[in-house]
Amino acid sequence: MTTFRPYVSGEQSPAEFTFRALVLGSIFGRIFGAVTVYVGLRAGLTVAASIPISVLSISILRVFGRSSILENNIVQTTGNAGQSIASGVIFTLPALIFLGFDLEYTRIFLLALVGGWLGVLFMIPLRRQLIVEEHEVLAYPEGTACADVLIAGDRGGSFASRVFWGLGLGGLYTLFQNENLLAAWPATPNYEPDLGADHILKGAAIRADVTPEYLGVGYIIGPRVAGVLVAGGVISWLVLMPLLWFFGGALHHPIYPGTRLVRDMSPSDLWSTYIRPMGAGAVAAAGLITLLKTVPTLASALMGGIRSMRAGGGAARAGRTERDLPMSVVLGGSVVLVAIMFLFLQFHPVPGALVGVWANLAASLLVVVFGFLFVTVSSRIVGIVGSSASPVSGMTIATLMATAAVFLLKGWTAPAYGALAITVGGAVCIAASNAGDTSQDLKTGFLVGSTPRLQQIALMIGVCVSTVIIGFTLTAMNTAFQEFRLAPQSWDMSVPHAGVEVEQDAHAPKTFTTSSGQQLHGGDYVVLNAIGSPVLADGKYLYSPQTKRIEVQWIQGIGSEKAAAPQARLMATVINGILSRKLPWGLVLMGVFLVIGVELLGIRSLTFAVGAYLSIGTTLAIFVGGVARWMVDRALAKTGEAAPESEVSGGSLYASGLIAAGGIMGLVGVAIKAYESLTGREVPIQLPEHTWLHHDWVSVAMFAALAYSLYYFARKPMPKQD
Repeated sequence: MTTFRPYVSGEQSPAEFTFRALVLGSIFGRIFGAVTVYVGLRAGLTVAASIPISVLSISILRVFGRSSILENNIVQTTGNAGQSIASGVIFTLPALIFLGFDLEYTRIFLLALVGGWLGVLFMIPLRRQLIVEEHEVLAYPEGTACADVLIAGDRGGSFASRVFWGLGLGGLYTLFQNENLLAAWPATPNYEPDLGADHILKGAAIRADVTPEYLGVGYIIGPRVAGVLVAGGVISWLVLMPLLWFFGGALHHPIYPGTRLVRDMSPSDLWSTYIRPMGAGAVAAAGLITLLKTVPTLASALMGGIRSMRAGGGAARAGRTERDLPMSVVLGGSVVLVAIMFLFLQFHPVPGALVGVWANLAASLLVVVFGFLFVTVSSRIVGIVGSSASPVSGMTIATLMATAAVFLLKGWTAPAYGALAITVGGAVCIAASNAGDTSQDLKTGFLVGSTPRLQQIALMIGVCVSTVIIGFTLTAMNTAFQEFRLAPQSWDMSVPHAGVEVEQDAHAPKTFTTSSGQQLHGGDYVVLNAIGSPVLADGKYLYSPQTKRIEVQWIQGIGSEKAAAPQARLMATVINGILSRKLPWGLVLMGVFLVIGVELLGIRSLTFAVGAYLSIGTTLAIFVGGVARWMVDRALAKTGEAAPESEVSGGSLYASGLIAAGGIMGLVGVAIKAYESLTGREVPIQLPEHTWLHHDWVSVAMFAALAYSLYYFARKPMPKQD
């Protein structure tokens, strides 16, 4: 193998690990970590942040004088940790809500910290073999593309204007569009067909959440993936839901797991009651199929990782570009993380899951063992297929199944043990997710000539600073998107009810407004939590001691149509299926066989399953972005102006700006709603509803204009120089 020479040789020592690089990277880590939580919970997808961070870093640091390529690489390395940690968090920890538990900021923060550090620590001994020795074998596509951007920027190329255009136009659009901000036009144009006397297509809905982040996500993932996603939505919303109404609309009793008559349900009710369990079964089956398909790759990756540690142990590390953190840091850090995890489980356990010292120690060791296993696998797989195609969810399913099986054998089947299993699986998922992006960052550093030791320290710092904001964002979204729906029914508190418990420590917001517009006081109610009840659907309810009735259903924000969190729903389904075995199996198995049929057609079943689970409002808006990408690729191919779109094209950079803008402005709206919910004070910023702007056709027209701006900037040639 020929000796590789990086862009900056080992003999050179330009500015690299500077204070301003760490500060800017930390800022980007928090921003993109929060944006990833926001977009990922809503769309069920995440996109890489390293390239937009690199582009922005090049432009911003130039304002403050000359910057080196290694300094810009430290910025993107530090900042990218936020995105990877957030991806692991949102795929698992919201499952606590679906299992009937509250999201605790402390638990989110600590698990994100432990998982993130594991992902970095375990990648240290693997770097030499995977990144250096197998340089010509493992491509690490995102890391290579990021290195291309950094090198082009160092040579004078400018990409930042395209990102800033996306940020500016996307932010302005979101200010007017977002329902928590000005709300100048409807955020979700909606059509619910009910044709003729026979009520043809009754129960269906065609809607789109016309947000810039969905448009940008659709453009980046491309028409093929976006098309498969929306196909799942079409099956759910335009085939299955009308069928449910067609056969169930004439019935005079509810259909399990529903507690209301089908004819009284809106399309959103049909989706949340029947399509979500079916979609969860579909996602679970697709995840297991993906895991089975990748077993040979996982096995070879594990064996290769073991060989990597043996091969890398005695290698010389004299040069600047060959210096890793020592193995003492890896081993000592692992011991410290086991101790932190043990102390957390021992002194801050999941309520109801008091399992003793040895069980907590075993759970802590499981995190490290599974963490090492899947960090090794993940870091090799992303080198072959890239981070976006890495089966992290499959690895997490395997962890959860193994953990839940151990609990089942021990007889630990109470709901609290499901939360304990999520604690283990969540930390492992975060470690595997962060290891994949850590590998990409180290590949970028190898190509441009960074110092590995400094990159590894920057990654640890990035993990620390980003975990602070991720927990806040998650809990704020759960608060902002929550809904209080009137659901009056008699309830005798003196009689025990299976699956329903009083939550002594939970309190409703001080004041809240129901979906029908009534303003109520939380202090007047007792909170009930239903899990597996034959009478109440899973979730929280508010009981009034005065009327002796349940008056309100308290619908959590995460898991609602606005923040569906499909991967976390999958994790909860896996755990419930093993521990409690209380699932609407008819619906779950329908989803399973739907996926098997799709797989037999040769279609990527996991993408389809996620589309079937998500609201069509999400998938249809993403599909519009995919169509824009298809139009751009066709236009470029016809004119011969350029090759089809790449990760560093003008269109992709503009789309990244749209995603960031939609996420940032959306989070501003979330913060406002959370403030209103916590304080009971209204922030009057929305424009009047009764104007000519507040019509669905205006929403469609404005979204079409934004889509055209994406097409325009994707076709416009990139500037060669500043």
